[in-house]
Amino acid sequence: MTPKISFEFFPPQSLDASFRLWETVQSLAPLAPEFVSVTYGAGGTTRTLTHEAVTTIGKNYGLKVAAHLTCVDATKSETLAIAEAYAEAGVTDIVALRGDAPKGAERFVPHPLGFRDSVELVEKLAATGKFTLRVGAYPEPHPDAADDQADVFWLKKKLDAGATAAITQFFFEPETFLRFRDRCEKAGITQKIIPGILPIVSWSGAKRFAARCGTKVPAWVEEAYTAAIRDGREELLSVALCTELCDTLLGEGVEDLHFYTLNRPNLTRDVCHALGVTPKAVALEKVA
Repeated sequence: MTPKISFEFFPPQSLDASFRLWETVQSLAPLAPEFVSVTYGAGGTTRTLTHEAVTTIGKNYGLKVAAHLTCVDATKSETLAIAEAYAEAGVTDIVALRGDAPKGAERFVPHPLGFRDSVELVEKLAATGKFTLRVGAYPEPHPDAADDQADVFWLKKKLDAGATAAITQFFFEPETFLRFRDRCEKAGITQKIIPGILPIVSWSGAKRFAARCGTKVPAWVEEAYTAAIRDGREELLSVALCTELCDTLLGEGVEDLHFYTLNRPNLTRDVCHALGVTPKAVALEKVA
C-alpha cells in the first residue's frame, strides 16, 4: 500500500537557511503530500518567521500548510491573534502544541496570562470553527510525564477538546508506535494517530534530539551507526532503516506517515521513493 505522506519544515533564520528551505520544499512538493507543517521554533522564538514561511509555501507551491502554534511566552490574546492572522491568510490547519521551555529554562512554565497547556489552546481554537487541528503525541513517555499512560490520558484530552488527529514524536522501532497505538485504542481514542518519522541525516544530531524528547536509543541502532560511520555508509544505513521502519508500519495497517525533514530533502525523498511514493506533475513557482 502506498502511504499518505506529510512533511515538517522549520522556518529559516539566515539567508543560507532560506535557500535550503525553498530547495527542500521544491524537491518534496512533487511527491504530493497531504499537508506540510512549519515549526514554531524553540520557546516560540520564530513566530514571524513561521508565519512568513507558512504563507509563502502555501502561495507559491500550492501545498496545504499547517502552522505550528504553541503556548510559550505569549498571552491568550496574543496567541489567538496569531491564529486569526493565519485564518485571514487562508491557513486553516494548525498543529497545536504546548511547546518546549524557552532557552535557559528547565521546564515549561505558563505565561501568567497565557494558556496553561495544549488542551486549553485546542479548546479555544476549536471554538472558533476556523481550523483543522492536529496535536502532538508521545509513544514513549514525555520528559514531563509520570508514565507512558499519562501520555495517552493527555492525548485523549486534546482530541476530546477538538483536535482531529495526532502526530507522534519520532521513534526507532515500529513496536514502540504499535504498542502506543494499542494503548490509545484501549483508552477509546478513535482519531487518526500519524507516526512521526525521522530520516537520520546525522546520527549525532538524532541522538541529541532523542535525549531532548525522551526517545530511547536501542543498543542495536547505536551499534549499527557506529559501524556504518566507520565504514562510510551512514546515509545508506539511514535509508535502509527508515524504509524498513515505514514498511513495517504500513504492513500493520498504518496509512499515513509524517516525515521530519530537518530541511534536508534527500533522505526523505529516497525513502518515499522506496515506499512507492512517486513524483506527480505539478507546476511550482520559484520564490523570488
